[in-house]
Amino acid sequence: MKELQSGTESLEGTIKRITFQNEENGYTIATLAVEGRREPVPIIGTMPRVTPGDPVRVTGKWNRHEKFGLQLQVDSVERVMPVTADGILKFLRSGAVKGIGPATAKKLVGRFGLETLTVLERHPERLQELEGIGEKKAERMSRSFQEHRGVESVMVYLGVRGIAQGIAKKIYKRYGAEAIAVLEENPYRVVDEVPGIGFKTADQLAQGLGLPALSPHRIRVGLKHVLRTAADEGHVCLPQRELLSKASALLGSECDPHLQGVLQLLSQERTGGVILETKNESPTDTYTYLAGFYFAEVKAAERIRLMLTPLEDAPEHEGLVAEVEQENGLSLAPLQRSAVEAVLHKRLVVVTGGPGTGKTTTVKAMIAALEKQGITPVLAAPTGRAAKRMTESTGVTAKTLHRLLEYAQVEGEGLKFQRNEENRLEGKVFIVDEASMIDLLLFFQLLRALPDDARLVLCGDIDQLPSVGAGRVLQDIIESSVVEVVRLQTIFRQAKESLIVKNAHRINQGLLPEVAKDGDFFFLEEGNPDALTHLVLDLAARRLPAFLQGDPIEDIQILVPMRRGSLGVDSLNEQLQGTLNPPSPDKAELQQGARLFRVQDKVMQIKNNYQKEVFNGDVGRIRAIDPEEGEITVLYQDQEEPRHVTYAAGEIDELTLAYAVTVHKSQGSEYPCVILPVVMQHRVMLQRNLFYTGVTRAKKLVVVVGSKDALRVAVRHFESQIRHSRLGERIRSSAHPGGPSL
Repeated sequence: MKELQSGTESLEGTIKRITFQNEENGYTIATLAVEGRREPVPIIGTMPRVTPGDPVRVTGKWNRHEKFGLQLQVDSVERVMPVTADGILKFLRSGAVKGIGPATAKKLVGRFGLETLTVLERHPERLQELEGIGEKKAERMSRSFQEHRGVESVMVYLGVRGIAQGIAKKIYKRYGAEAIAVLEENPYRVVDEVPGIGFKTADQLAQGLGLPALSPHRIRVGLKHVLRTAADEGHVCLPQRELLSKASALLGSECDPHLQGVLQLLSQERTGGVILETKNESPTDTYTYLAGFYFAEVKAAERIRLMLTPLEDAPEHEGLVAEVEQENGLSLAPLQRSAVEAVLHKRLVVVTGGPGTGKTTTVKAMIAALEKQGITPVLAAPTGRAAKRMTESTGVTAKTLHRLLEYAQVEGEGLKFQRNEENRLEGKVFIVDEASMIDLLLFFQLLRALPDDARLVLCGDIDQLPSVGAGRVLQDIIESSVVEVVRLQTIFRQAKESLIVKNAHRINQGLLPEVAKDGDFFFLEEGNPDALTHLVLDLAARRLPAFLQGDPIEDIQILVPMRRGSLGVDSLNEQLQGTLNPPSPDKAELQQGARLFRVQDKVMQIKNNYQKEVFNGDVGRIRAIDPEEGEITVLYQDQEEPRHVTYAAGEIDELTLAYAVTVHKSQGSEYPCVILPVVMQHRVMLQRNLFYTGVTRAKKLVVVVGSKDALRVAVRHFESQIRHSRLGERIRSSAHPGGPSL
């Protein structure tokens, strides 16, 4: 290395060895074999994904590391297209071009030799000379190669500014060849125009381009970012003072004099997307909303107020509930009878209660009573799993709210709810289960699609975790004190025999759970993190399947408060995959960034995909993997019949392993057996309603593992999660502010 000199230099060579590579941000430590140099050159910096053998051109400055000596700190990396047959084959075998795997790569190079890349880019019709490649596949392969070249250029541009490779792909997909020009004009555009890119990424890019901190573009997007972040945390709105305080912390105090003015402009512009509302004509009581949340809250409150009016022409129902009990062999508790009677003469009813208090029996009695009046109620739930449970427990088909409201792709309009004021739902009575999971925006879509004379029943457990989306709909309605609410409290005899039910109520009261040797609730104490991980794996793979005589993947679910840490979802899933679904020659695999998927893996959909009709939280099993195309096929056990869904290479980030899932993701589900690690490393997330929700997901058996100290924290830590929402007070007020019509 003596011949290396300090200063800026551009080198062309071949990646010889990768010492380290961060999949998220592209930071890489590697060596470069350069013709004419005796030793490989150490190179470090943010680079597009490179592999040994890749030909590249790098530019950077020499730095001397006190331990590793002289290194080239890379400023830019450009992948040089290979010029030898072996180089082309290696490039195509790497999977860089979607749809070309090792076998296809070998065929291409064998047929076209040094012309292979030219054929791919400029003459895709010639690809059809190979057996098995038709016109459509040839076009796909060519398009993928051209996209790879375009993404590479954006990766280089963004990489030297510290932007992750995955972001480059998203930006290129949105803007194509115009990507770099768009970014140089106004990088903050990507926040509103490219899904999955937030303010911090755009701000990092803007700083790299030298945009001033006081740029109006920056302040506008920063203010909206604070509101979007608040919505992600469950808030429908923010007090103006809180918004400005958070914006100052985000943007820097030098922006403070400009925040109020930019906020006012946003609220006045037709496309600004921000609403300011002053309560009691006091500037200190000004609330800030993203426009969609404001309209949803105002219109939802208006519709609820209308549903408080008496039911016209309600049929006689005296003695009807008693007939239902007799005919169906039921013995309803007084509050259950009240709930059934309420649905017969009220337009809006809320039924809430913990496990074992008879919510399902109450709903079945409601259905029977309505059917005696000639009414077939419409049943729905927020998730597919909850709808499936509702169908199984009542014998009446239930749909997800999205399917009920026909949320789908509409030509020329994109995704939209096709049921609305102009195309109402059909039915007289609608019963929605797991209502605590419904966020404000979805609730508004339901209300706007109900017929004017419809009745609505909301059933749910108010003590469970709130909705993942913004709002606290069920709680706001209950606390408004103007809606008919029935709180089921009696724990029935059969449920009393279950420690799961008993302990759920104890946890809800701030009491430690009870355990018994022959019960359905166990606590295994283990404070050492490594030993605890081993215990969880042993329980899931060996001890509990033998005890339950069940399947370790289908019948047992590990629920964890957090994703990170040695006992977080990510780490446990990696270890559970190796234990429950180890590699074998007959199981195809696919590496996606840092994640590995294998045939037979248990996976979860982590975002709504309405084209495929799979939704956030749906769980399935991988049935096939096509390494050539980079595709994964997942089997979902739907309500009607099993369904296979295929994910293309660009869609696989919608999947994650699901041997372990967060408690939040488990809402609306039930599992035969739940393993619930409770440890102090999760202290920030140890809360009573989270622990309660996890315990109530189990049908047959709960096994809590961890430390007693962590268990005490989980039970005693009750922190009412403040969510800024004004739905409750709007429902109470008969003269609430109006708003633009939708």
